[in-house]
Amino acid sequence: MNGSMYKILLFSLIFLTLDQLSKWFVVFYLELKQKLYLNLNNQFINFYMAWNKGINFGLFEGDSVLQAYILTTVAVLISIVFFIWLKNSTSFFLQLLASLVIGGALGNAIDRIMYGAVADFINVTCCGLRNPYSFNLADIFIFLGLLGILIFRVEDKQN
Repeated sequence: MNGSMYKILLFSLIFLTLDQLSKWFVVFYLELKQKLYLNLNNQFINFYMAWNKGINFGLFEGDSVLQAYILTTVAVLISIVFFIWLKNSTSFFLQLLASLVIGGALGNAIDRIMYGAVADFINVTCCGLRNPYSFNLADIFIFLGLLGILIFRVEDKQN
């Protein structure tokens, strides 16, 4: 394996670990699984427990075990594709972005295997309106990684 591959694997493992530790801490240690809601005493972020059996925002949600395995398989395949696509990249930034996507996708895949659903708990609410959706660090990692790759790759091709 070359240095790029090691960097992607290392950073993916770091992001995966951060995601899983955050879920363990909030869902189990702070007992959000039982409490379902934790007020963080601010007007913007609170913790609302949501077990997401679908994809983002609960789309395609179902109770099928087969669906959980399909979504897990898709997450693993996406991780493999990103790894293969960028394994020879010399850009540290692209390696980091790919690692965000891989670590996040695998973090949510682990949830599906362990719990049958993804543990979402971060809820952003503003201006007295309650946002019904929660997310987790893995979702943030995936979003930032994909957005960064999209922007960086488009800029790279224009130069």
